[in-house]
Amino acid sequence: RQNRAWQQEGRRLLPVSVNLSPRQFRQKDLVDTVRRILSDTGQPARLLELEITESTLMHDIGETQAKLQEIAAMGVRLAIDDFGTGYSSLSYLKRFPVHKLKVDQSFVRDLKFDPEDAAIVTAIIGLAKSLGLDTLAEGVESREQLDALIGLGCEKFQGYLFSRPLLADAADGIFRPRLEPGPEA
Repeated sequence: RQNRAWQQEGRRLLPVSVNLSPRQFRQKDLVDTVRRILSDTGQPARLLELEITESTLMHDIGETQAKLQEIAAMGVRLAIDDFGTGYSSLSYLKRFPVHKLKVDQSFVRDLKFDPEDAAIVTAIIGLAKSLGLDTLAEGVESREQLDALIGLGCEKFQGYLFSRPLLADAADGIFRPRLEPGPEA
């Protein structure tokens, strides 16, 4: 509803990501609920991204695949959250209609100092690119982490370096970021 209200105010179209808990994902009426919410809010499906953890995807492969295909057919984008922390078989990545892998913050935290974390992040980014998926690094808190991720080929990021969680009323800066005054000011 909030994203739709911003759109009606003439704000830039922004996608909204929603984390689904394992319990929410397993609800029998999830697909109908998503369809109803999109209809009720008028939100374009392409601006909704549902985030599902890797371990949630592995619960009941047949049911999961059918549910994800129905959701993706609506135009909703799908992301695997906390990628690299679960126990999934990589072969399922090509079977699920996923659009994005979110690199877990546990690999980002010590990226500059831990060669194993850097190797894992490099592998996730390479895997995603090979499969035509976006990658997003979670938990980016410093410029050093950001620079290291850019150096590894990651192009999307989230974390406190950019913003702390905000209430809708405080999120105005997303649409009209403040520019630092230049030397002539």
